[in-house]
Amino acid sequence: MVPPRTVAALAASHPATRGPQPALRRYWDEGIETLPRHDLERLQSSLLREHLDHAYRGSRWYRQAFDAAGVSPGEIRSVADLARLPFVDKRIVRDRQVAAPLLGDLAAVDERDVVYVSASSGSTGVPTLSPFTAEDFDHFQDVQARLFWATGLRPQDRYCHALNFSLFVGGPDVIGAQRVGALCIWAGTVPADRLLFLFQQFQPTTTWTTPSYAWYLGETARAQGIDPARDLSLSRIIVAGEPGGSIPATRRAIEDLWDADLYDFYGISDIFGASAGMCQEKDGLHLAEDHHLLEVIDPATGAEVPDGQPGEMVLTTLRKRARPMIRFRTGDVVTRDRTPCACGRTHSRIYIRGRTDDMFIVNGVNVFPSDVEVVVRSIEELSGEYRITLHRENHLTRFDLEVEERKGPSLPTAGLPEAIRAAFRSRLGLAPRGVVVLPDGTLPRSVHKAKRVVDRRQD
Repeated sequence: MVPPRTVAALAASHPATRGPQPALRRYWDEGIETLPRHDLERLQSSLLREHLDHAYRGSRWYRQAFDAAGVSPGEIRSVADLARLPFVDKRIVRDRQVAAPLLGDLAAVDERDVVYVSASSGSTGVPTLSPFTAEDFDHFQDVQARLFWATGLRPQDRYCHALNFSLFVGGPDVIGAQRVGALCIWAGTVPADRLLFLFQQFQPTTTWTTPSYAWYLGETARAQGIDPARDLSLSRIIVAGEPGGSIPATRRAIEDLWDADLYDFYGISDIFGASAGMCQEKDGLHLAEDHHLLEVIDPATGAEVPDGQPGEMVLTTLRKRARPMIRFRTGDVVTRDRTPCACGRTHSRIYIRGRTDDMFIVNGVNVFPSDVEVVVRSIEELSGEYRITLHRENHLTRFDLEVEERKGPSLPTAGLPEAIRAAFRSRLGLAPRGVVVLPDGTLPRSVHKAKRVVDRRQD
């Protein structure tokens, strides 16, 4: 057996490292991003063994969990062996933080070694912190630079960061854009009028926000007499936080509105900022597999599902020392593709379908808001905004749908509800119980994650 090599050795030995000069290069870190799968998986195994040993030695909770499972870190030598270890989920992270404040006993370093913390929104309970050592933070921003570079961001670009800076893990991602060399405008979540003013004044080529806010911002611009495609200079919009960026109809609608390319990123505060992102092929999101080990499981059984089938994404960190996350159940439903992308990158691509906790079942069919969005965005008479309300009817789940007509529809409003129901039956094999068509601009817009589902099944 050939002994595992270090990251640097594997990258240096890969012929892709001998490429064009930095200003012209296609990849941020070509040696890692195009590493052959067998070398990448060998690298992951090497990093995993070291990481598990660090978690066992540094974290009281992981040491007890490993011991209770009757497993020592040295016995886990591959992703297949990970099934012997327990899952970690949001509830465990929250409970362990409460039991051992401030950082919780999943942390594997002393607080003195932590230089940065982000926090979750607290929408599911107590806000949970995500700690980073200086080395963790450096890795974090290097991955952000990698993802920015994959979208085509370059030193000559102007980048306007329109994400929340208040404890949100996406806030520091602007540093990744600075590493690329772009001129960076730290806007944050300012009101739409102010952000549009900044767009007019500084004419950025790239921004990052949520899909719903990108759409809302474009609508607001038009309402003010600004043509986003003609009067502003954005050629690249990065989105995250909602599944819309990976829904072709939604992506095309936003791209048409702004005459810009849209790229979807994925991140989760408990682990990293953006952990995966689209390249210019826009065919799935490349996961940084030299930092994360991916499992896709059946949410009910915990068994791994084959590539191409939807399942819950489970992530294991490979380098995050402050708080390792071993088999963290993200609650996000994805499919996985390990085949090489046309861009030349070899890291797995994920296709995001939705959230396990947003999913509802109608007539035996699993439905995600993203499924509803596909249908709504395909109907040109609608603005693209929608809201789902779940009800209980004879012990079954039914849903009502509110949508907005686009200004100046060609189809009379009176005919829209049945046309919408027919589109749902054609696409999903089911239809909303009721459809309400509202005037354009009626449904609430959000500067962060849009609230798409109202659950009244317990009313």
